Amino acid sequence: MSRFDTYFQMEEKDIVEYTLLKATSIDWDKDSMKVIIPKEHGNLNYVYRVTDDKGHSIYIKQAGTETRISKDMKPSRDRNRLESEILMLQERFASGMVPYIYFYDTVMCACGMEDCSDFSVMRQAMLEHKIYPHFAEKITDFLIETLLKSSDVVIDHKEKKVIGGKLVSPDLCDITEKLVFMEPYNDLNHRNNVFLPNADFVKKELYEDKALHFEVAKLKFNFMTNAQALIHGDLHTGSIFIKEDGLKVFDPEFGILGPCGYDIGNVIANLIFAYDNGIAYGKKEFTDWILKSVEEVIDLFIEKYNKFYDEWVSEPMAMVEGFKEYYLDGILRDTAGFTGTELHRRTVGMANVTDVTTIEDEKKRLVAERINILAGKEFILKADSFKCGKDYVDTILKCKALAEEL
Repeated sequence: MSRFDTYFQMEEKDIVEYTLLKATSIDWDKDSMKVIIPKEHGNLNYVYRVTDDKGHSIYIKQAGTETRISKDMKPSRDRNRLESEILMLQERFASGMVPYIYFYDTVMCACGMEDCSDFSVMRQAMLEHKIYPHFAEKITDFLIETLLKSSDVVIDHKEKKVIGGKLVSPDLCDITEKLVFMEPYNDLNHRNNVFLPNADFVKKELYEDKALHFEVAKLKFNFMTNAQALIHGDLHTGSIFIKEDGLKVFDPEFGILGPCGYDIGNVIANLIFAYDNGIAYGKKEFTDWILKSVEEVIDLFIEKYNKFYDEWVSEPMAMVEGFKEYYLDGILRDTAGFTGTELHRRTVGMANVTDVTTIEDEKKRLVAERINILAGKEFILKADSFKCGKDYVDTILKCKALAEEL
């Protein structure tokens, strides 16, 4: 019997013993093993990096009974299994673009994951205003491979339904449904983080706009009922490892069968947060690259969709004339709407982004937040009009000018 046969919340002192027990495919040098707690812990789980003098390394990730962001949130610890299984599925669809899973343990609710410390967490790199010219190409490869290959136009319908049944997490879905699609628009649970100088603006533009609420209600029910593909479910720059010649996407514990546009919209919104920070600190080369990347993510996704749809499609009714265009139109409409909800919830909701909250100059932070709120409303209220990357860039620039005038 092992003391790890019953769940408990591990501490740093437990990790070496646990790693030796579980990560048996690695030839560890026991005497030199050490544990490092990474700075980027995330909002939900506990993460430890284990290394030895032979150059071996691994991340151990454990789900706690409570989330790290709030003791009031107690999602099922099964989320670690879900994350591990989603990463293994994503590896099948987009090989080499997610961290490798060495093991997952349903008792301790933990997993052993590839150490990607030779990469940077993209959000931190964006705070340092680093430029990655390959980003749009790589992230659209990931999006098209994981989303299109797991959609009903490609995957066997029965297999997809089995995947959906295994991977659903009601607790995590509930978090998304409240934090993304409800609380930013009504603060119903009184836990929004609103920058005080913007309080009246938030009240007018988000809490009191009934037309906006109607469109967000549609987006919420779309998210809850549209089991279109296996989505990451929280694809922000804090969930992307990046370096000069590649990237890996991690932390898909919010993954479910959902609308493709949710992942794409999250990518776009988080680029806009990086843009906010760049303009606040006068980094023109960086902000120009961000705008170019926004445009390229949308346009490259469309280009790759049109190419691979014809190559991969297996569903006979998806080959009916006009359906390919209809399906893409829906994804693009969803992308715009979900870009808007991500902009709003990360600006005024419970889980803000450091791109904005670390802006030191109050007036510049005020402008950044108003760009997000105004652009988010445009994306939600006029979702049907966003057909290419330039439409997004034009809106960002227009809302920047408006925010600076207010």
